[in-house]
Amino acid sequence: MTTAAGPTGKSLTYADAGVDIDAAEQIVDLIKSSMRRTHGPRVFGAHGGFAGMFRLDYNEKLFRRNYRDPVLVACADGVGTKIRLAIKMGVYNTVGIDCVAMNINDLIVQGAEPLFFLDYLGLHRNDPTHTAEIVEGVARGCEIAGCALLGGETAEMPDIYAEGDFDLAGFGVGVVPLRRAIDPMRVETGDVVIGLASSGVHSNGFTLVNRIIDECDLDLGSTYDELDGGILGEVLLEPTRIYARYLRPVHRDPASTVQGQTHRFGDGAHHRRRAREQPGPGTATGRRRAARRRHVDRARRVRASPAARRYRPPGNAPRLQYGRRLRADRAADLRRLGRQPAPGSR
Repeated sequence: MTTAAGPTGKSLTYADAGVDIDAAEQIVDLIKSSMRRTHGPRVFGAHGGFAGMFRLDYNEKLFRRNYRDPVLVACADGVGTKIRLAIKMGVYNTVGIDCVAMNINDLIVQGAEPLFFLDYLGLHRNDPTHTAEIVEGVARGCEIAGCALLGGETAEMPDIYAEGDFDLAGFGVGVVPLRRAIDPMRVETGDVVIGLASSGVHSNGFTLVNRIIDECDLDLGSTYDELDGGILGEVLLEPTRIYARYLRPVHRDPASTVQGQTHRFGDGAHHRRRAREQPGPGTATGRRRAARRRHVDRARRVRASPAARRYRPPGNAPRLQYGRRLRADRAADLRRLGRQPAPGSR
């Protein structure tokens, strides 16, 4: 239904409410080619459907991909107040890359391979040109990350957003074989930390950046010696670097000894602080965590036999299945923690 009768009997339309249906249809056509560039043979279904479809296992010989004990990894994030800067600069084709990056960078530190991405764009008015530029940036980010832009939503809400305003968020899904999942419980004192350089401020902290610009009366269109002659607005809008291409070979290397990873932006600082507060191996808590690490590692290496029974390892470790050859190890772990296995326990 596109029209309705008001109390005076006058016919009301979506256009009267500030929603342009024709513009929405135009955008679907404008972004079709951008989305299809990100699609591989595992994506199927018609463009513009109610939901996107993606094959996890793909058995055709040329592009065969199958996973052993696959674990799905999902996350959601947005660009944040960097959008305010993009609106001021009139630049719309970079924030989509930021949106993908803030999700995929969170996803890959779990050891996952990015599979597909979806975006959500809320705005005051649907300008087909600007909207297509934003989605084009999202598609470009997906190409860099090696995942499919499977779908998205554009919501025109003049009652929520002021003239010219918009917001952009996204949702990423990946997969990792259980035995290759990154487990921060493996991190120990003495491990070497390797940092990968950023491309700039990325997409967190722009509430502070915008405040500094306002307080110091900085001109976004001016150049500064501290920026090697770069224009301030362009330097700040440099898209967030997507690290998938750098970490993918590490994740696929069976000889990799990476114990943990963190995305420094977002909540990364909080996780680093927790890591520093990890108890040492000589404490009771440290011994319990070490025992849980051993159980998780063994579960990844051993495939349970049909006769394997389910039990809960010490501490708060999840329920895992073990074969007969691990029962002695389990009893030894319990004794180290000051507990005795139940008589006749299997």
